[in-house]
Amino acid sequence: MGSSAPGSIRIRLFASLREQAGWAERQWPLEEPTTAEELWRTLELPGAMDAVRVAINQRFASAETPLQNGDELAFLPPISGG
Repeated sequence: MGSSAPGSIRIRLFASLREQAGWAERQWPLEEPTTAEELWRTLELPGAMDAVRVAINQRFASAETPLQNGDELAFLPPISGG
C-alpha cells in the first residue's frame, strides 16, 4: 500500500509579523523532527527570532521545543504598550 503520508503543522503569524511576511497562516509538512527556531530560519521570517514569542497549541513554549504532527505553531511579535 505504500508508506504513510508525512504529518503537518499549522503555522500562524500575528500582528506585524503577518504584515511583513504577507501571510497569516500556512500548513507546513513535518517530514522530520524540527523546532520553531529551525522553521523561523527556513521560512526566512522578518526580524530577529530572539524578540518573538512562540506558542505551541496555544501555550507559550521555548523556540527549541520539538514540534509534533498536528501542532499549531504561532509566532507573536513583541507587544508595546503604554
